[in-house]
Amino acid sequence: MRSKFQKLGLILTGLVAGVLISLNFSAVADRTAPAPLPVEELRAFADVFNAIKQGYVEPVEDKTLINHAISGMLSNLDPHSAYLDAEAFKELREGTQGEFGGLGIEVGMEDGFVKVVSPIEDTPAFRAGIEAGDLIVKLDDTPVKGMTLSDAVKRMRGKPGTTITLTIMRKGESTPIVERITREVIRVQSVRSKLVEPGFGYLRVAQFQENTAASVVEHLTRLTEDGPLTGLVLDLRNDPGGLLHGAVGVSAAFLPRDTLVVSTDGRAPDARREYFASPDDYLRGRRDDFMSALPAFAREVPMVVLVNAGSASASEIVAGALQDHGRAKVVGTQTFGKGSVQTILPLNSQSAIKLTTARYYTPSGRSIQAKGIEPDILVEESENGSARRVREADLVGHLIGADELKQDEVPAGEVSAEEGAERPSTPRFELGGEDDYQLAQAIRLLKGEQIVQNAGK
Repeated sequence: MRSKFQKLGLILTGLVAGVLISLNFSAVADRTAPAPLPVEELRAFADVFNAIKQGYVEPVEDKTLINHAISGMLSNLDPHSAYLDAEAFKELREGTQGEFGGLGIEVGMEDGFVKVVSPIEDTPAFRAGIEAGDLIVKLDDTPVKGMTLSDAVKRMRGKPGTTITLTIMRKGESTPIVERITREVIRVQSVRSKLVEPGFGYLRVAQFQENTAASVVEHLTRLTEDGPLTGLVLDLRNDPGGLLHGAVGVSAAFLPRDTLVVSTDGRAPDARREYFASPDDYLRGRRDDFMSALPAFAREVPMVVLVNAGSASASEIVAGALQDHGRAKVVGTQTFGKGSVQTILPLNSQSAIKLTTARYYTPSGRSIQAKGIEPDILVEESENGSARRVREADLVGHLIGADELKQDEVPAGEVSAEEGAERPSTPRFELGGEDDYQLAQAIRLLKGEQIVQNAGK
């Protein structure tokens, strides 16, 4: 029997090696020559596979074991690399289109629990009071510990009208918070706008989707229907990011044509790129350049960009580009710091891997990863300060920023004493509403009036 399994182990080692070579050429074609395969490690993998098949208390399908192995291999790289099975791959595509059935929260994984990065505005989770930094420890009666992020997301999404009970641990609360939430069709309206007062426009981007840049152009046109603008506030707070070409397109609405927006750098040659405010980089195959309808004032009107710790990824790209080129003053609090590029590499028509392949850099060469964008003017969420929020540097296993490789750096997954300290809790408020303290300060800045800086300090 032992001889039989030893032979099987050798066969599996060859099989796994063959699969890895196949993936290298199909998913990473023309990048670099495949690295030598770690035969001893693959043999250990085959031995574990054999042990499970032979002795686990219940039979497990080969496909299930392989999928779990792939998932674990990716999820242990960093918080953003993941294996996407058929359902997760479908959900990813649906999310970029701005419509899906669920609760309306952007999530990550930490210490085996689901961590809320940001609730999406006007969704069931937002209305239930779910906050950034909340740890979801139980879904209905099922503990989250032991689930993959993909499994947890599947449980939270579902048919509109059905309910799910979330058990949440929140910093500062001694007992768990239990919320029963009804799922809805989540339609993320990525752009909205209004006149705060005559001459001063407010443009909010909640997420970067396929048509976000085109929608920004439409909203800028509407804002001038009652006359020219004296100032404009671009609100990127609690914007978790989205599609790169959407960020390039939104930046292009405010920057001169062919201006550098962002660059990426990674190990593979095709991970090293520069993206400019040009149709080639924001149209993604569309025939008509929506930027031809852009009002002339858009690239000249005085601007303030509002950001906070919920501003991540694509929103940090826009804020960094406008800041580096001196196009706008960035106001608010330090952003999330998600400055890594995830590339979707299809394995077949049903599944894919989401792999971190590069870091983002602002036009001046600043790395966003694990640091974020520092505002030009620090303004807290209220006169009493800002609530403590989770950032990229707080996530266990996060990718270190390119400029942070120093001996005195904070180890991955740990938080410095300052970052871990309690901050005053602030009341929830509607972004863009009458009680929006940061927006009020942005308008004062555009008017040339003195603003309250470093509030709550």
